[in-house]
Amino acid sequence: MSGGDIAGLIAAGVFAVLVALLAIPVWKLGRVFDELRGAIRAISDGTTPLIDEVTTTVTTTNEQLRKVDGIAANVSDATANVSALSSLVAATVGSPLIKIAAFSYGVRSALTSGAKGTPEGKRRRSR
Repeated sequence: MSGGDIAGLIAAGVFAVLVALLAIPVWKLGRVFDELRGAIRAISDGTTPLIDEVTTTVTTTNEQLRKVDGIAANVSDATANVSALSSLVAATVGSPLIKIAAFSYGVRSALTSGAKGTPEGKRRRSR
């Protein structure tokens, strides 16, 4: 064996040790990737049913909102009808009531001024 052969054997041994030392972190990194793959699979398996439930909840909520919209439209119609009815009652009953009130006030004023002897709006001047 010559000196070049021994140097080649030493270099090959050092290279083998270097490869062995670098293989350990690569092997550990492979285990980390395996754990990461398992975690992603678990998240995916847990997320799929959750998304299905959210979809069902949103669908049910939309149905309920459609019902609420119908109720709100009916309440709006009822409010408009009550408003029209109150305007009709005010126009029908309000005007005669105002006239009756004015007439009764006039009669009361006439009776009280007739009892005093002088009209309420006119006063005598004293000289």
